[in-house]
Amino acid sequence: MQCKVNRKVETEFVSVKDAELMTGRSRWSWRRDAYEGKIASVKLGASLLLPIAEIRRVIAENTRPAVVGNNRGPAPSARGEESGA
Repeated sequence: MQCKVNRKVETEFVSVKDAELMTGRSRWSWRRDAYEGKIASVKLGASLLLPIAEIRRVIAENTRPAVVGNNRGPAPSARGEESGA
């Protein structure tokens, strides 16, 4: 008797090409960071794999806070500039 179990397997590693598609960051930038030791990676034959956790870490470290309201600076009149003709 065989029992089939439906399991969702999450990928722990992705290729640099997939990392590029996920983030919009060049695969060559991912490769450079991996070879310089800035991010963890796994080399299997010709493939360079990146842990999903590393991609999330890079995104988290480079995430800027949201800006609430208008962040273009003060209105022209508040800067001492005159309005009108």
